[in-house]
Amino acid sequence: MIVVMRHMAPPEEVEAVTSRLSRAGFQVHLSQGVARTIIGVIGNDTKTRLPGMALEAMPGVEKVVPILQPYKLAGREFKPENTVIRIGEFTIGGEDIHVMAGPCAVENREQILESAYQVKQAGATMLRGGAFKPRTSPYSFQGLEEEGLKLLAEAREATGLPVVTEVMDPYTLHLVAEYADVLQIGARNMQNFHLLREVGKLEKPVLLKRGPSATIEEWILAAEYIMAGGNYNVMLCERGIRTFETYTRNTLDLSTVPVLKQLTHLPVIVDPSHGTGKWKLVQPMSRAAIAAGADGLIVEVHPNPSEALSDGPQSLNPENFAAMMGQISRIAEVMGRRMAGMPR
Repeated sequence: MIVVMRHMAPPEEVEAVTSRLSRAGFQVHLSQGVARTIIGVIGNDTKTRLPGMALEAMPGVEKVVPILQPYKLAGREFKPENTVIRIGEFTIGGEDIHVMAGPCAVENREQILESAYQVKQAGATMLRGGAFKPRTSPYSFQGLEEEGLKLLAEAREATGLPVVTEVMDPYTLHLVAEYADVLQIGARNMQNFHLLREVGKLEKPVLLKRGPSATIEEWILAAEYIMAGGNYNVMLCERGIRTFETYTRNTLDLSTVPVLKQLTHLPVIVDPSHGTGKWKLVQPMSRAAIAAGADGLIVEVHPNPSEALSDGPQSLNPENFAAMMGQISRIAEVMGRRMAGMPR
């Protein structure tokens, strides 16, 4: 259920409603727009208990509306305005489009620093790189772990780029959070509900990747786990799903971009690198993602992809990345938006 307050309802009227709901044992979540406040009410038997509370008789209450979707906090019904997330000096979810770029895995100091300088020069606004790497094979490179986090922090200090890196489990969450500006929840962990709950206790922005076989509803409900814990700074990342097609690594479902924009208020990011698995397809799918309305991209870029310890075949080299940034900048302009890291 949501309680819609009247236009410009004063804070004391909002407080009176939230206090009454809290005393009744409901979880209360506020969505405060420019002129109107919406109160999300979560708990057992809201449909039967709320009508008996006569909330619409309270000062400042306009109406009480049931939420039909299984997700409550992530939906447009709860928050009609787009969520805008601040990461350092940048904001995601508004007019600006952001590109997170860097290698799949941090391999050594020289590699991550070179990558950071190159992607920043091309217009990226954030540095991606894996320190903890969940790999399909136990014999594949698993990442440098804390040493990798320290190298990412050094690259951030050198370039000013905020760091996006993956957290794999609750045990290393706080260690990763010490170094990261954005916590990435990988596709394999989209329904690791214990991890989602722990991330929900933090205020760090979260990049939540879609699971390879997850429906859109399951994906949004995973975001709901984080938001129900109090962390509303969630970005949804489409990274391809598993279908019968084997030519590409995954099937990049770009229809999710407008669908998510209709269903949720959260920023939407697209990962064309994992979505295709082939570097030659990253550029055209990046262009398509921006045209579809994505708020940003996360792209794998390596100084020498043929020597990469992880995901070399889908990584752009710096020259191809720079060319792609020029292409999507022009598309963003046509869409009435702008690339945050490109010259104005």
